[in-house]
Amino acid sequence: MTKIGLTLNEAKTSLGYSFGSHYYFGSHYYKANGKRCLGASPSKKSVRRLKTTVGNLRVPGNNDPWWEARDTLNRSLRGWSNDFSYGTRRSVFRGVDRYVYERDRDFLARRHKVAGRGTRRFSCEVDYGERGLLRLERLPLNALSCASR
Repeated sequence: MTKIGLTLNEAKTSLGYSFGSHYYFGSHYYKANGKRCLGASPSKKSVRRLKTTVGNLRVPGNNDPWWEARDTLNRSLRGWSNDFSYGTRRSVFRGVDRYVYERDRDFLARRHKVAGRGTRRFSCEVDYGERGLLRLERLPLNALSCASR
C-alpha cells in the first residue's frame, strides 16, 4: 500500500475483518504468479447464505416448470454476483458454480427419476450450456482486482 502512497491507521484497521459480513478484507494469494496481495472477496457468511438460498430453491417439492425454476435461480445468482462485483472473487465464484451445479444436477435427477447421480444426462456442459443456467465464473470482470495490477 505504501507504493501507492497510502498508510493504515493501526488503531482503526484490522486485517481479516469482514465488512458487515459481506466482504472479507485481507491478504489473498494470487495463483498465477504466486504473490500475495491485499484485497477483498465475498465473506464465507455471504457464500453460506447464497448456498442456503440455492438449496431452498432446489428442494424435491419444487414442481415449477424448468424455465421458471432456472430463471428464479439465475436471478438470485445474478443479484448476488452484482453485490460482489468488486474484489478477488474468481475462486469464490468457481466454488459457488460447483455447488449450484451439484444441487441442480441432483434436483433434475430426482425430478426425472434418473438412476444414480445423473452426471451423464445432466452434465456440467449441458446444465450451463443448453439448459441456460448462469455461470458466475464466466461473468465479465468489471472492477479491477488486486491480481490484475
